[in-house]
Amino acid sequence: MTKKVFCLLVMLLSLSAFPNSMMATEKPPVHATIKTTEIPPEIKIMMDRLYEIKEMDKSNLNRDEKKELREEVRTIKKTVRASGNGIYISSGAIIIILLLIIIL
Repeated sequence: MTKKVFCLLVMLLSLSAFPNSMMATEKPPVHATIKTTEIPPEIKIMMDRLYEIKEMDKSNLNRDEKKELREEVRTIKKTVRASGNGIYISSGAIIIILLLIIIL
C-alpha cells in the first residue's frame, strides 16, 4: 500500500514540476492562426477596436476614461474568447483526471 502511495506522490510531484508557462505556448494566438477570410466580421470589428485602444496615447486620459477603456477591453476579450471553438482544461484538472485514471 505504501509503495502505491509513494508512486502516486512521485507522479504528482513530477507533473506539478512543469511550469505553466511551458504549456502556454501550445496554442498560438487567435489572430496568428486564423486567416483574415475566416474571421467573422463582428469579431474583426472587435479586434480592430482592441488594436485601436492598444495604440492610443493614454497619458492624457483621466482616471474614469482609463477605467472605461479597461472595462471595454475586458468585455471585448470575453466576447472573442466565447466565440472561439474548443475546450480548455486547466492543468489542475488534467492532474486530477490523470490521478483518477491511474487509481481506477
